[in-house]
Amino acid sequence: MDSPAKDTRRATVERNTAETRITLALSLDGEGGGKRATGVGFLDHMLDLFARHGQFDLDVSCGGDLHVDDHHSVEDVGIALGMAFFQAVGDKAFINRYGHAYVPMDEALARAAVDLSGRFYLHFDAVFSRERVGDLSTDLVRHFWYSFAEQARMNLHIDLLHGENDHHRIEAIFKAVARALRIAVRREEGNTRMPSTKGVL
Repeated sequence: MDSPAKDTRRATVERNTAETRITLALSLDGEGGGKRATGVGFLDHMLDLFARHGQFDLDVSCGGDLHVDDHHSVEDVGIALGMAFFQAVGDKAFINRYGHAYVPMDEALARAAVDLSGRFYLHFDAVFSRERVGDLSTDLVRHFWYSFAEQARMNLHIDLLHGENDHHRIEAIFKAVARALRIAVRREEGNTRMPSTKGVL
């Protein structure tokens, strides 16, 4: 009888363009380890939280055209992370496929729900009051998750239910997505081999 494999699910992505140079390594069966150096300090902080709460080992190095702005670096890190996630999850055998999480951060509360369906869709309902938190443009938070979900080929629903402080709002979102993904990628003995009536995801 088939059962979940014991090997670690890993992926490495190198992505070089005229705007960014990225090396990224991801393990879905980690402990939150690794180093994040994107050149955007607040994004590094959010990726630290993402790795810890998802229990993913994540190493990211990005050299980008920050003399222009942070757009290309944030977008391309999201792209590379999504590519790595899609590769690491493999054929999706025995995974839960779905996951959701509510995460409070002081006065802020975020909800994330994911479906590793192989189909891309993003719902993002969050409004920020500031243009920047640290060195991250707040309008790029949605763009990061769009780039990630598109490359990971997943449905991703993010709702910021309430909150006042933009740092707390963004942090709650990153933690909620990480914890939802942690549930979705978990492989369990009681799961059917392929969580789809189609037989493939």
